[in-house]
Amino acid sequence: MSAIVKINNLTKSYGSRKVLENVSYELEEGQIIGLLGPNGSGKTSMIKILVGLINDYSGDVTIDGLKPGAKTKSMVAYLPEKTYLASWMTADDAVNYIADFYDDFDKKKAMEMLDLFQLPHKQKARTMSKGQQEKLQLILVMCRNARLYILDEPMGGVDPAARDFILDAIIKNRPEGSTLLMSTHLIHDIEGVLDSIVMIGRGKLLMQDSVEHLTSAGKTVNEVFKEVFASDWQF
Repeated sequence: MSAIVKINNLTKSYGSRKVLENVSYELEEGQIIGLLGPNGSGKTSMIKILVGLINDYSGDVTIDGLKPGAKTKSMVAYLPEKTYLASWMTADDAVNYIADFYDDFDKKKAMEMLDLFQLPHKQKARTMSKGQQEKLQLILVMCRNARLYILDEPMGGVDPAARDFILDAIIKNRPEGSTLLMSTHLIHDIEGVLDSIVMIGRGKLLMQDSVEHLTSAGKTVNEVFKEVFASDWQF
């Protein structure tokens, strides 16, 4: 397999505070990867660099050989942690808006998924619960035919009973051969679908490994995560 994402000596600071320091790793195309780390570890800054929202960093970052920016937006679908929906938008409005914006968006599939997720088509975003907003935004992302999906806490506002359903929808609607990078605290809920993990702590790469190798000694990914962050890297 070839690497769709290559990161070499990535460093990012906000004033005198470093949030990422000399981070280097590659993401293999076609995999489902968990981006794991506590709050404040640098995960969201890294994601914003990958999707082209942050440009003032040092080091090299490429997606399919290109620096994140206008040219990579056509191959990357991004789900931010916070809602971006306009308060006046209905679910149908949001679907139509994204359909106009992205040529690779499957509007018919999105409308079907609104029904699958039991989201009212005419309900305005301002009256939706956090979980409903997250479901709608997830639909808008997963109905694009992208090569790389980057999801920042995709199930943070969804109740535990719905997480398996949401995760199954993510996996089933991911185009064959595409890459999925998920940042999450809900390791137990997603580790069964992961091919590999990247662990970040205090802005540094602590571990990158395949799940098969990581769990070969009989431990779960969640158990390994707790061990990694139990001592010096405890937040």
